[in-house]
Amino acid sequence: MRRLLELSPTSVFGAGLKVKKGLRITSESRLKVFELRLSIKVLLILLFLAFSQPANAQYVIKEADTKYELFDYKEAIGLYEQAYKKKQTLHAAERLASCYSLVQNYKEAEYWYGIAAFLPGSAPLNLFNYARSLQSNAKYIKARDMFMKYGSLDDKVTPEQKNVWILSCDSALMWMNAPRHVAIENLEALNTPKSDWGAVAYGRDVVFASDRMDMPDYLNVTQKENHPFLTFDDGHLPGKKNYGWTGNGYLRLYIQRGNIYYFPAPIKTGYHIGPASFTADGNELYFTLTRIPKENDYDEKGNLRTINVEIYSSKKDSTGNWTPSVAFKYNKINEYSVGDPYISRDGKTLYFVSNMPGGKGGTDIYYCTKKATGEWDNPVNLTEINTNGNERTPSFDSENNFYFSSDGRIGMGGLDIFKSKVVNGNFLDPVNMGYPLNSPQDDFAYNSNNPDSGYFASNRPGGLGSDDIYRAIAKKPQRFAFELEGTAYDKQTKKPIANAVISLTKIGGPPLNVQADSDGTFKFDLETNSNYNLNGKKANFRSESVNLSTVNLTSPTLIKADIYFEKIVLNEEIVLANIYYDFDLFNIRQDAAKELNKLVKILNDNPAIFIELGSHTDSRGSDQYNQWLSEKRANSVVRYLIDRGINQNRILAKGYGKTQLLNRCDDGIKCTEAEQELNRRTEFKIIKQ
Repeated sequence: MRRLLELSPTSVFGAGLKVKKGLRITSESRLKVFELRLSIKVLLILLFLAFSQPANAQYVIKEADTKYELFDYKEAIGLYEQAYKKKQTLHAAERLASCYSLVQNYKEAEYWYGIAAFLPGSAPLNLFNYARSLQSNAKYIKARDMFMKYGSLDDKVTPEQKNVWILSCDSALMWMNAPRHVAIENLEALNTPKSDWGAVAYGRDVVFASDRMDMPDYLNVTQKENHPFLTFDDGHLPGKKNYGWTGNGYLRLYIQRGNIYYFPAPIKTGYHIGPASFTADGNELYFTLTRIPKENDYDEKGNLRTINVEIYSSKKDSTGNWTPSVAFKYNKINEYSVGDPYISRDGKTLYFVSNMPGGKGGTDIYYCTKKATGEWDNPVNLTEINTNGNERTPSFDSENNFYFSSDGRIGMGGLDIFKSKVVNGNFLDPVNMGYPLNSPQDDFAYNSNNPDSGYFASNRPGGLGSDDIYRAIAKKPQRFAFELEGTAYDKQTKKPIANAVISLTKIGGPPLNVQADSDGTFKFDLETNSNYNLNGKKANFRSESVNLSTVNLTSPTLIKADIYFEKIVLNEEIVLANIYYDFDLFNIRQDAAKELNKLVKILNDNPAIFIELGSHTDSRGSDQYNQWLSEKRANSVVRYLIDRGINQNRILAKGYGKTQLLNRCDDGIKCTEAEQELNRRTEFKIIKQ
């Protein structure tokens, strides 16, 4: 990294002040000389800081922009946050919002789009993106308002498009309050903290794609310097084990056969492979691949090329091994992408997704049929299905139901899963699969061998990673024996809170969300012998959590459980109970971990808040030592939070030493150890939201 120029006190002041020979220097003169030197030093330092801070901010922005252009969003986020702290610019806020959206951190994306949308000079598009991020966080009423406001500012928005946005928000509320009879199961045996998706049945086994970091031996090879996937500012090529966009590894194919193994893909690459699709007999395989082309990485205008994805296929030979992969006829790596292949059960029709020219939107679904010669016929756009948005992950079940995901239709937010019945070769109007199969986030890659169950992927909250594999199982409609009713209240005023998002999480399962009515009321159906956690979300509030259970209940029961919200007040000190320290030490005690985990939850549930952590000592020891000790204690709490996934940029650590004692135990006053311990505490206050 470049080093900033440093002012050297020696170079500035080394010559000192000359005096006339023979003149006696008194102590008063020396004091005046010292004060003058000190004043000059302070003035120069202040001038240096005044001019260097904007320059430093500009340098950080430049570095962040470089990472952003190279899709290295994880690195760009930290740099943009540094820059925004130094100078609150629209550019930094927009890029932070974009980065968080691209890495699917919807809570942070909502916060930063909310900032960017209302800064001076902001484009209307930021308002649209703010509405989409609100939608992704199930804040449908506010999202509806923002969509309408955006539609009034952009005259290119058609009435039909406005209608889709408004109906999406209204429909999502309706679906959440009347969920379909579908059980959603997280397949924890397949999932990791990384991205796992695209699960398909392969005989009795399951094949899926994942970007977990364990790398097969054949990929630990030296990267050729002349064909990089991306060019980095230090001149090095992208790492084999790390994809800059996500910070994770590259996608690989895996198979669950008892344990999880690498699927023996018939091609070797250091980059993405997957997802995959098989014919019914399992003898033919189609998959997506990122391949590094031989052409120069820059186009004729000198711009870095975007490497598109392709489709490859392979067949089993007589020995059961996969033959060398064959490129799909319509791959055009320098012009567009083709991916998400689905091969029909008989191997005669290939469905896929592409952004090739002539489509209806971002990515469209196409299909090709196989000629008698074995070659693929021309691609056909599935116009009955496609929209001006993005369509993804086509598939069929055994009863000829067609499934796909789209963000261009009336849906809950992000990609929703749709179903279309195919009759005599015609695709009937697609139907949204509703809640809880769909969620406010991305739901995609639905694959099923029968109409009653299927695998799908989602990045909804409550999973193990960014994308998790789930199983959806249809349930017969039944009268639930247990019901939950409650009201959301303001803890201070005791008045109901309207339109809060209430989440009910069955222990070991994904959360179910409803939006409280205008009078704050909400309700859920509960299952037998289950434990639940209830919490809520509302802008400018934080909620308490409520635990409840149906275990040992043997007769129909109406359970009442209200939930209370506390108004977020800036700069109000909140004492973390039981965060005390042993005398003269700054390590986190075991009894403090439970309370700190509550703070972790507060920060995770409220991604828009920034806090100051203040640590305090008792009165024993010098002022200087206690200041040092309190800073070490504050930093130890910060480290604890960072280790549990909290962004360091959201936390300001501050040590107060012994300047804010809670009791009489000042210097020279005899106190008990319990009284002294009371002063050795940590507090936090919300400084920005």
